[in-house]
Order: sequence, then C-alpha cells, then structure tokens
Amino acid sequence: MEHSTWSRRHWLTAVSALGLARGVQAQDDPTGGDPLGSMQWPGIRQSVVGKAPVRLAPEVLVRGPTFADDAMNVPVLIDARALAQVGGGIDHMLVLADRNPVRDILRFEPLRSLPVLAFRFKLEQASPLRVFVRTRDGAWHLGQTWIQASGGGCTVPGATRADGSWSRTLNQVQARVFNNVIDGSRRLRLRIMHPMDTGLVAGIPAFYIEQLELRDSADQPLWRIALHEPVSENPLLTFELPTQSGPVWRLTGRDNNGNPIENQVRA
Repeated sequence: MEHSTWSRRHWLTAVSALGLARGVQAQDDPTGGDPLGSMQWPGIRQSVVGKAPVRLAPEVLVRGPTFADDAMNVPVLIDARALAQVGGGIDHMLVLADRNPVRDILRFEPLRSLPVLAFRFKLEQASPLRVFVRTRDGAWHLGQTWIQASGGGCTVPGATRADGSWSRTLNQVQARVFNNVIDGSRRLRLRIMHPMDTGLVAGIPAFYIEQLELRDSADQPLWRIALHEPVSENPLLTFELPTQSGPVWRLTGRDNNGNPIENQVRA
C-alpha cells in the first residue's frame, strides 16, 4: 500500500511538472503556438481579431501552389462554402500574407454570392497565407496554407508599367460568364486592366484598385471587394454567383487615385 501511494504521488508530481513545462514553453513560444511557425502570427492575430478567439477551421479551404514559380502572379482559391450556414452566414473574409511588406491583400464580402473567390497576388518571399472568415455572429474562423517562393514579387515593376502601355488600357474591363449545367449557378471571371503598383519600386508611387462592387438589375449588391497593393497587375478575379441572378449586372469601382471603374456585364 505504501509503495502504491508513493508511486501515485510521484506520478502526479511528474504530470504536474510536465504540464508546467508545457505552459512555460507555450508562453515562451514567439510564434504564439502558430502551426505554421510564423513569428509574425501574434501581431497579425492581434491586428485582425484583437483578443477575440479565432478557430482554426478546416472548412475554410485555401488552395495555392506549393512553390510560386512566378512571384508576381501567385494563383489562389479560397472557398468557405462549408461555413455559409454557420453563425448566420459569412460577413466578410480577409486575406493576408504574413511576410509581405504589405500584408493586406483583399477583403471580400460575399453578400448574395457564394463565399468562393479565385485571384492572383504578388508574394515577396515564402510566407503563410491566411484567410480570416468572420460570420455574422461575430465568430472568427481561420484557413491557411504555406507558399514557397523565390521572392521579389512586390518590389519589381509590372510589365505594363515597364513598357508604358498601362495608360492606354487603364480600368478597362473584360468579363466572361460561365453557366454551370449541373445546378444553374454562374461563374463570373473579371479582368480589370490596372498596373497595381505597390509603391515599393523606386520612383513609382502606390497605385491600385481600391474597391469593386457588382449589382444586379434591381440595383442590389451581389458582392463587394476591397483590394490592396499586393493583388497582381491587371487583376483576374473569379466569383461564383447564385443560381437566380442576372442576366445583366453592373460593375462599379475606383482606384486609389479616384479613377472610376464602370462596366455592364452580360451573361
């Protein structure tokens, strides 16, 4: 009996010591327990959600290349349809790259469209890519991935800036609509001609599209998106529209110099 009591006492002491060690280790972890091991994570989390809890959500799919061959055009797909019926629906989605000199990439409000978006962005160096999804009940959900890159995507001029052609095509819109024969939904692919300058190239100030919105024939918004400097030159954006929408929409927006974007989109 004495041996059993002694063993149990020492076992509890060992377990307590292990728990304390783990607690000290967590407190000393400069990444704040980030599974991707990013030193920038604690500051990013604080800037986005403050002290609110954020849940690592496998329902938020973030798809990108393992290695970005072209750091100025890194393709990404984000898909939060699994959260569409959670917490009253999705309020907005924030996309950030930890190690970019400009971390904010875009803010997407799906409104009446599906919470799915494909786009391309500039990546300065290998970095985690985060997608914060806020549902209407105030809860935060996080999807993320890691993208390797050789770097330099944010600090070199784009092709149209280098050859001077950007001024002839500024804010022109190209649009295509694809019908899904299975469920009747529609996919909208937009290209807006714009240099999307980051302001990190000597002698070239930041110049980028700030806001875009799509409205239906009743002048009701389907989605709204705010872009930042790291979105790629001549942004290519793909949206998933609801089944009952169209066949005519109105695209409006502006860049940070106040130049307007206006276009009628037809299915």
